[in-house]
Amino acid sequence: MCGRFVITSAPAALRQLFGYIEQPNFPPRYNVAPTQPIPVVLLENGARHFRLMRWGLLPSWVKDPKGFTLLINARSETVLEKPAFKNAIRRRRGLIPADGYYEWKAEGGRKQPFFIHRADGEPLGFAAVFETWVGPNGEELDTVAIVTAAAGEDLAALHDRVPVTISPRDFERWLDSRGDDVDAVFPLMSAPRIGEFAWHPVSTRVANDDDQLVLPISADEMEAEAEAAKPKKAARKVAASSSDDGQGSLF
Repeated sequence: MCGRFVITSAPAALRQLFGYIEQPNFPPRYNVAPTQPIPVVLLENGARHFRLMRWGLLPSWVKDPKGFTLLINARSETVLEKPAFKNAIRRRRGLIPADGYYEWKAEGGRKQPFFIHRADGEPLGFAAVFETWVGPNGEELDTVAIVTAAAGEDLAALHDRVPVTISPRDFERWLDSRGDDVDAVFPLMSAPRIGEFAWHPVSTRVANDDDQLVLPISADEMEAEAEAAKPKKAARKVAASSSDDGQGSLF
């Protein structure tokens, strides 16, 4: 699964890697969350383009978005069967530029966040499917979901699902949906190779958005955060006894 991710590479570097025509300028993001606008690379009229889309796919047939489940991920095993994704995987595939993502693992009765990134430090492209939802008054909203796969042996230590990442050599293959043929892209919807990704524990401050979030933290810092997160016990009232002059006891 992927519920929060990071975009820190320079816009020019991402443009060169993904090869889109536009020249957007955007700040680094250390905590991209669902429902926010995120960059998506797509193929249109034979050229790659950069678009901002809402993270959380809305199928075109949805009448009332308020009553529809937020679809931030699409499982690779069922993407061709689910009504929400089966048209998008054939005709509307995209790439989401990123530099890593967060995952939470239960440790010692609490959830410890980890930052996961390519071991070589290079940017990555999440496999994505998108739809344009049209409202009753003609309003349009571009929406997107990240494709996930079963985790490999190494990443499974953190979570049983991982975002599908597409290698630059396969960008064109993934984006080209002109033939309405998914057989060619099914082999791409798999977990990263063992050793391709690395990870480290980070602060539980991931609800924020700053460059400190992706830095490793020590075991001592993790323990300090765990202690700080524990609920504080309320002071216990003690009844006065006949031997304390009616003042009660502090202990």
